[in-house]
Amino acid sequence: MKVWLLVLKTVEEQGRCALVSVISTEGSAPRDAGAHMVVTPQGYHGSIGGGTLEWHAIAAAQGMLAKGAAVRVTSHSLGPDLGQCCGGQVRLRTEAFDTSKLKDLGNLAAREAHGSFTVSFDGIDLQFAEDQRRVYLFGAGHVGRALVLALAPLPFDITWIDSRPEAFPRAVPQNVTLAAETDLAEAPHGSLVFIMSHSHALDLAIADAALRNAGIAQVGLIGSATKRARFQKRLREAGIAPERITSLICPIGVPGIRSKTPVAIAAATAAQILMLDESLRLAMAEDKPHHALQRTGGRW
Repeated sequence: MKVWLLVLKTVEEQGRCALVSVISTEGSAPRDAGAHMVVTPQGYHGSIGGGTLEWHAIAAAQGMLAKGAAVRVTSHSLGPDLGQCCGGQVRLRTEAFDTSKLKDLGNLAAREAHGSFTVSFDGIDLQFAEDQRRVYLFGAGHVGRALVLALAPLPFDITWIDSRPEAFPRAVPQNVTLAAETDLAEAPHGSLVFIMSHSHALDLAIADAALRNAGIAQVGLIGSATKRARFQKRLREAGIAPERITSLICPIGVPGIRSKTPVAIAAATAAQILMLDESLRLAMAEDKPHHALQRTGGRW
């Protein structure tokens, strides 16, 4: 979720909204510092953890909206104050915006569009626009469409590729860029590639290109164990490095989900992409090589 773009658009359209941010936590808490929630007169977007804390935060933020631009910092002991089992303590910063802040909001939305940055509010530093991992998704068929929707609320920058422009839906999520083709040799380091095109020959060509770029962290291919074996043979014949072929994920999706419906495959694959992202981030933090996440069992 692009926080400042959403705040800007909401104020432009409705005249007001509020931003609730977790600025610090102690002990057990539902979300870490840096979680954000945009509150409007009618509802909210995002989350600071759910439950009683969030319900109180929404009510307080909506109460501030009628009073114009304002800022409030509050501290909440989750057990004694709210009866939540977490037992930790959370500090929240709530700021209400109206049309008098449109210029400032426009500047913040512009900064957000260029990647992560930090804003200091009265000595409190808050991070916005977390650096997002690039996911290349090939194929706008049933599974591709379902996967794009599953990834829509998640922190990924998705390039969705299909040479058939009519295959794409009329509207796509905010984090999706459409393309007829792309050069995987130029993919950013740490990118993920998931392949589910309308053609096995095209799947093979894309897998070949993706595996040749050592900077691409992981390549996933929709298919069965039989398809994997055939592709491995052809990729070996094409001269792809053995360790790259071994790392190919096929079938895709986390284990334990047997359904072959597009939405089920998408849910399993979205979970796998999240696991890969966390594994890569942890490996980077620990400066250790990551381990490929594999799935067993057939899937088309």
